Amino acid sequence: MTTAHETAPANGAASRLEHYPVTFFAIVMGLMGLTLALRAAERAWSLPAMLSTWSLVLSCGVLVLVTIGYVAKVLRAPGAVAEEWRHPVKVAFFPTISISTILLAIVLLPIAPAAAHAFWLIGTVAQGVLALAVIGVWIGHRPFQTPHLSPAWFIPAVGNVLVPIAGMELGYTDLSWLFFSAGLLFWIVLLTLVFNRLVFHDPLPGKLMPTLTILIAPPAVAYVSWSHMVGDPGPFGQILLNLAYVFFLIVLTQAGRIRTLPFALSWWALSFPVAALAISSFLHAHHTGSDTYRIIGTLALALLAAIIATLLARTGLAISRREICQPE
Repeated sequence: MTTAHETAPANGAASRLEHYPVTFFAIVMGLMGLTLALRAAERAWSLPAMLSTWSLVLSCGVLVLVTIGYVAKVLRAPGAVAEEWRHPVKVAFFPTISISTILLAIVLLPIAPAAAHAFWLIGTVAQGVLALAVIGVWIGHRPFQTPHLSPAWFIPAVGNVLVPIAGMELGYTDLSWLFFSAGLLFWIVLLTLVFNRLVFHDPLPGKLMPTLTILIAPPAVAYVSWSHMVGDPGPFGQILLNLAYVFFLIVLTQAGRIRTLPFALSWWALSFPVAALAISSFLHAHHTGSDTYRIIGTLALALLAAIIATLLARTGLAISRREICQPE
């Protein structure tokens, strides 16, 4: 006969799996962003591709672990996945799955083009489906309230503008322009809605405060994509990059409030936008030959490295204390 004591660990494991959040993929986004930023720095300073290789290994390892965990949740606790999809805030994080896949394709493109092509196709199809599904939820008959709106709603738009970075090199020109156009449109629309919420309504809850950093990502990623689509980024590219710097300075005004908050997985929202800022700065330095932008990229990379190191330590500590995968 099985005792209650014997079944407790299994029930505890099942409970943690039920609360395994889709936001874990934000960790993958941050690590993939670090890999790309390190690679850009190595090119900018003519350094050997050593740190970016180690970062790639770490990123892929974490992607595998996170994917296995979430697939297990889908198979063993589909009701919990459905509940997460119905959540007015968490639903915006589902495209982090497709974004992580597209980032993997971008990272692999110079070293394994065939694998990159396959992952790009999977990620792009998933991004299109998830973006449309999330937007369908937003404009459906569900009763969203202003407090449900946060910068996390930019995530589907960011995923769309990532597509051309590998898509152009793989030969999918028209599809790249389609995703870029959609991403740019929804970035502008959501920017208006998000700023209205930030200025005229209650402050963001503590757990969502780190998502303010996501404001940086759309223009920074759009700059990189625009450069891949047209070559010379020109005045429009300069505007996009400058907007990324403006949003970085705006977020910086709230850094004191963010620093005092208790740790949560939402803190990983700090990582990918800073990575995008570093990558776009290094790329602009390449186009213009400007040492100023190369130094800005290096400073952004140093900040990113400090953020990633802190987040890895805090996440590891939270996992060891079983503070993650708990009911909210």
